[in-house]
Amino acid sequence: MPELTDLTIVECSSALQEGEISSRELTLAFLERIDRLDPHVKAFITLTPEFALSSASEADKRLSAWRKDRSSHLPELTGVPIAVKDVLAVEGIRCTCGSRILENFIPTYTATAVSRLVDSGMVILGKTNTDEFAMGSSTENSAYFTTCNPWNLSHVPGGSSGGSAAAVAARMAPAALGTDTGGSVRQPASFCGVTGLKPTYGRVSRYGLIAYGSSLDVVGCFGRTAADTALLFMLMAGPDHLDATSMDLPVPSLQLNGGSDNGSLKGMRIGIPQEYFIEGIQSEVETGVREAVSVLESLGAEAVPISLPHTEYALPVYYLVAPAEASANLARYDGVRYGPRVEGKDMWDIFFKTRGEKFGAEVKRRIMLGTYALSAGYYDAYYGQAQKVRTLIKRDFDEAFKTVDLIAAPVAPTTAFRAGEHTEDPLAMYLEDVFTLPANLAGVPGLAFPVGFDHNNLPIGIQLMGPHFKEEVLFKAAYAYQKSTGWHLRRPELE
Repeated sequence: MPELTDLTIVECSSALQEGEISSRELTLAFLERIDRLDPHVKAFITLTPEFALSSASEADKRLSAWRKDRSSHLPELTGVPIAVKDVLAVEGIRCTCGSRILENFIPTYTATAVSRLVDSGMVILGKTNTDEFAMGSSTENSAYFTTCNPWNLSHVPGGSSGGSAAAVAARMAPAALGTDTGGSVRQPASFCGVTGLKPTYGRVSRYGLIAYGSSLDVVGCFGRTAADTALLFMLMAGPDHLDATSMDLPVPSLQLNGGSDNGSLKGMRIGIPQEYFIEGIQSEVETGVREAVSVLESLGAEAVPISLPHTEYALPVYYLVAPAEASANLARYDGVRYGPRVEGKDMWDIFFKTRGEKFGAEVKRRIMLGTYALSAGYYDAYYGQAQKVRTLIKRDFDEAFKTVDLIAAPVAPTTAFRAGEHTEDPLAMYLEDVFTLPANLAGVPGLAFPVGFDHNNLPIGIQLMGPHFKEEVLFKAAYAYQKSTGWHLRRPELE
């Protein structure tokens, strides 16, 4: 058997059920690797070793009882460890959102997506680092520290789910949860060389997710393979009465081996949008993505050029809609009801001092931008107009999916950039999300996975986007690609 920390979650589950390893043994292996490597990678904000080992011991009891009576029910991923992005609440475990304003917040409830995985038997290793309130593309906006890219520690892992992506890439967790508001699962998956899923908006409950942009936020996941992310998706997805935006639709039963068609994609039409191959894109990224499309064609798919004409407006639309929603969602952090308080001479002084001292620069920037866009006299010109253009962007995808089954495109214009490279230029940082924002504005699902490496040995990712609630189409293509290639099997040399 390979080293325990090299196992995928599908392999972990199989080994646990067959009694080849114990959950405690597996959990200890990951905790020991975290202890050894995380001082360098800095993926975790909060570790929960005692909780993890206690959960693992309980899992071992259930596994032992199940092996004696295999007719009894055993949750699908009993004993398999997972890391959770620190914007998802877990009862009794600190949830900071990467911010000083929630530095000591201990939730009394658990996010539905997390509770469904815990009910499936998974063991929580800890909470991973994130840009503050998920606002960022590099994890440099965390109030605590910057996470490093395991492939090159001087480069960023992407964001805002950089801690989760880095933990999976560094083999400090076999899987992790993230969130995607404008690309925050897909971009770090691309930068770190792992597989990351952004489900359709409404497919996975948002209950227990600390809100950033409520019409854009989606709970997603990271694994090393399409099979891993598909399994997590099936267990998390489905309606939830605690989230009025979750859709009451059946969750597809995905075949983790890609089905019985031997990986053939015959009959599948893949759209290649001309707007995603723009001037200034890193040449190795464009080459890697186009070569990946050629592999998909060799498996039977047909690549056809398409146009998503309103793509150029996605960036300004997003940076009006998301900050407007953020300004409303973050109004609750005022030093009165919970969280730290900076004392002042009156109520307003407490508000100003608490928010002024405890929010970071990027959060303040987005709150001010959003509040301005919602203010009297500007609402119609900015936020209202942005919502109209958002409808046009969604319509572009609807029209495209009348003729193609999925869309293939780069995840980001570049591979992972150096830490500090964009910190003085917010617009340059925002441009890193130019290819991921449209899927959030349209609400469609996206799956990112590695398709090569650049001259600096940094991963190159592709994203596949599909029609609403058609995640199975993305997984079918990704299964076939990963069955035919080995990019997803490579690991960073950290020791």
